[in-house]
Amino acid sequence: MSNETATTEANSTWVGPSAPQRLNLLRAAKSVAIVGASTNPARAAYFVATYLQSSAPYKLYFINPRATELLGEPVYPSLDDLPEVPDVVVAFRRNEDLPSVAEDAVRVGAKVFWAQLGLWNEEAARIAEAGGLAAVMNRCIKIEHARFHGGLHLAGFDTGVISSKRQLRA
Repeated sequence: MSNETATTEANSTWVGPSAPQRLNLLRAAKSVAIVGASTNPARAAYFVATYLQSSAPYKLYFINPRATELLGEPVYPSLDDLPEVPDVVVAFRRNEDLPSVAEDAVRVGAKVFWAQLGLWNEEAARIAEAGGLAAVMNRCIKIEHARFHGGLHLAGFDTGVISSKRQLRA
């Protein structure tokens, strides 16, 4: 793995879209492809898929060459196999795999390349942006959608209490 691939957000030169820009990307999207979708309920890719299916207006496409069905929907082996071009391609893959996912997203004509929380690869962002896509990295699409649409409480983040003091446990 090259130093460029291992670049982290803390020492990066790439700057992603602001919160209002991310909101606009999510509002404009009609379809989302999840590359690395998982049938394992313990995986983040599964949890994000269940949230988006139940709480977001997107047509979802799941990409995983080793699965055939997820949450009652077909799973496709690759972005090339989808029946339509997705607006957003969300990557749940290893950091070193992100450039190839970005290349695939560009090739199929997506509008947004989105690397999930914990993923940061500036080469992938450059590939996406050079191909005309917006790039988002190190952001969970589920958390961003919930944040912008008042749904963080669905995952237990919104306690309804605004305080800087530690809460006492009963």
